[in-house]
Amino acid sequence: MKLEGPAARLTIFVGEDDTWQHKPLYHEIVHRAHAAGLAGASVLRGIEGYGASSRVHTTRILSLSEDLPIAVIIVDAEDRIRAFLPQLDELITEGLVIIDPVEVIRYTGRTAG
Repeated sequence: MKLEGPAARLTIFVGEDDTWQHKPLYHEIVHRAHAAGLAGASVLRGIEGYGASSRVHTTRILSLSEDLPIAVIIVDAEDRIRAFLPQLDELITEGLVIIDPVEVIRYTGRTAG
């Protein structure tokens, strides 16, 4: 797949403990993005954060490290990103979903062999 120039970044913020059918929610999002043929997805685990509930989640040693923030980042052409949004409607009950315009400078995979 060739991806260069104007594109969109879809970022989905959820909690590490969020699930879909007894599996991590971020796992389901990544697998659906892959099945939809989107260019790529990455899952980043935060060390501290809070959201709409205003409850701070942290990895600090004196605090419980539970339900840490997770960001799933997907980049592709804007029309492909927007076509994927209905799948998120089914999955996301709590969290934040944003789209940012980006410019892809380089998108290359590993060569086989």
